[in-house]
Amino acid sequence: MSAPSKQPMLIPAMLTMKCPSCRKSTVFVNEGIFPLGNMLELKDECEICGQRMKSESNNGGGINYALSMVLFFLNLLWYWPIFGLSYKDNSVFYYLGASTFVVILAQPWLMRFSRMIYLYLYVSFGTSRRVTIED
Repeated sequence: MSAPSKQPMLIPAMLTMKCPSCRKSTVFVNEGIFPLGNMLELKDECEICGQRMKSESNNGGGINYALSMVLFFLNLLWYWPIFGLSYKDNSVFYYLGASTFVVILAQPWLMRFSRMIYLYLYVSFGTSRRVTIED
C-alpha cells in the first residue's frame, strides 16, 4: 500500500493567498497590497495547475462586509477593558470612531482575504486537470 500524498494545509494556504486548487502558486498579481489601485488584480489562471481565477463577477463583496462587521465587534474586546463603555458619556462614539479607523486601516487586507475566502468556497482542492501533488 503506497503512502498517501501530502496535501498543503488549508488555513496556511488561504492566509498566504495561494491557489485554492493546488495551494502552491499565488493568486494575486502583486504579492503585497501596494499599489492600492492594483491590489485586487487576480491572475487569469494558476501557473502550476491552470485553475481559472477570474470565473465570477462577484468576488467576495458580501464576505468583505461580514469580515468588517466581525472586526467591529472584535475591536470591542480590546477597547472595552482599556477605555470602558458607558451610555452616560460619549464613550460609545469614541469606540465607533476607533473601530472605524481600525477597519479602514485593515480594509485592503480584508478585501484580499474576502476574495480568497470566495475562491476557496467555490474551487475544491485538486479539481484542476493539471494538478500534480509532490511530497
